[in-house]
Amino acid sequence: MGIAQLVQATYIVSGVLFILALQGLSKHETAKRGNALGVLGMAFALFAVIVEIVDGEPSLVTIILMVGAIALGAGVGIIKALKVPMTGMPELVAQLHSFVGLAATLVGFNSYLEHWETGADGAHLVEVFLGIFIGALTFTGSIVAWAKLSEKMSGKPLTLPGRNLLNLAIVIISIGLGYWFVKTASFHEFTVDGLPAFGAEKIALLPLGAMTALALFLGFHLVAAIGGADMPVVVSMLNSYSGWAAAFAGFMLGNNVLIITGALVGSSGAILSMIMCRAMNRSFVSVILGGFGSESGAVAAGGEEEGEMHEVSAEGVAQMLWDAKSVIITPGYGMAVAQAQYPVADMTKRLQDHGVEVRFAIHPVAGRLPGHMNVLLAEARVPYDIVLEMDEINDDFKTTDVVLVIGANDTVNPAAMEPGSPISGMPVLHVWEAANVIVFKRGRGAGYAGVQNPLFFKDNTLMCFGDAKATVQAIVAGLPTA
Repeated sequence: MGIAQLVQATYIVSGVLFILALQGLSKHETAKRGNALGVLGMAFALFAVIVEIVDGEPSLVTIILMVGAIALGAGVGIIKALKVPMTGMPELVAQLHSFVGLAATLVGFNSYLEHWETGADGAHLVEVFLGIFIGALTFTGSIVAWAKLSEKMSGKPLTLPGRNLLNLAIVIISIGLGYWFVKTASFHEFTVDGLPAFGAEKIALLPLGAMTALALFLGFHLVAAIGGADMPVVVSMLNSYSGWAAAFAGFMLGNNVLIITGALVGSSGAILSMIMCRAMNRSFVSVILGGFGSESGAVAAGGEEEGEMHEVSAEGVAQMLWDAKSVIITPGYGMAVAQAQYPVADMTKRLQDHGVEVRFAIHPVAGRLPGHMNVLLAEARVPYDIVLEMDEINDDFKTTDVVLVIGANDTVNPAAMEPGSPISGMPVLHVWEAANVIVFKRGRGAGYAGVQNPLFFKDNTLMCFGDAKATVQAIVAGLPTA
């Protein structure tokens, strides 16, 4: 088998491994195996690329640059993987998406400059243009998502006057720039329209650069216009964008495995976004256009308290749980921040051993990344069969004795049932239908969406203020020993 055949065979194996990885990630029980298959597939792909480059007898400078890039990327990746906590995973994912977008943009420019004098056919020029457009949009959009998730930027949506028309104008202008670019770059003469000082290739950089600047702004504006509470859907959508950017980079480089991987990531990210949009009663098209943040992510007018909160101690909660027959725990980002999943798992086991039925209710956008809560609970070894999705458990709150809301806010807000509310129409967990609701919160403020929660003031709701981890530990300590 020659080198070329070995490389192509390795690419095929890598592509199959990526497909199996996605299949494995679709279920809790096989997610770990799926992740391992994905890592193995990437290792094969990297090996094939290195073999292909070395077979081309590159210069010493090329080899040094390649080894240096691999070492730098691996070093940064290992450091990030070891240091980032689970609470920082959404921000890390957004950062990784930005890297993919930037890489696709740079590959696009390099691919065009590589054919600077020899010229390129129209199909390749379209690939270059679209790859740079999607890559630049993904880059700045992901940066804004990271800033909002890490609270370095306000979660409030940026609502510029006529922002939808502005986005539409950018797209239309970009299409015009694309026509200009492809038409101009298709000429291989060094005189165009009586301008001998510039070649067609150089003139084509004008529309390409202008489009890149517009795409960078569009990525920023699309995500900045979306409220912080909707960031999980945005991250999923950016994941899809990064996949398509990678696929176009694969077309530009003639790399099959990059095309396969990008298409897989792009399509799966889009499907996941559609599922999440349906779960949140949002329009998929409006997500793509960055138009649903003005309503769903808006801050409620006023935001003041609507009544009196009733507090309960950790000891009181422990006794209520011990006397209950059925308990549902609804976790949110606050549980992740406090790293409370381990004492929650201990509490769950103690109550189950006592004969209490304990289950978990997971909202589709609980946390700040799809599947965030599921990963945290799996990390703490909570059994998969008691972790249920919203549609599976929402009707069971009516027959539940005690509901523990640990660090969740917007996903349990009954204001979503009221017309005119900033989160109106968003499906939520009906925790208020239980006999007793205990809400764990650090303070009395509104949630990430900035919308006040009437749940806190209901007669059957008790508030347990403080750090979630310390509070759950105190509850576990307060449970009877027999």
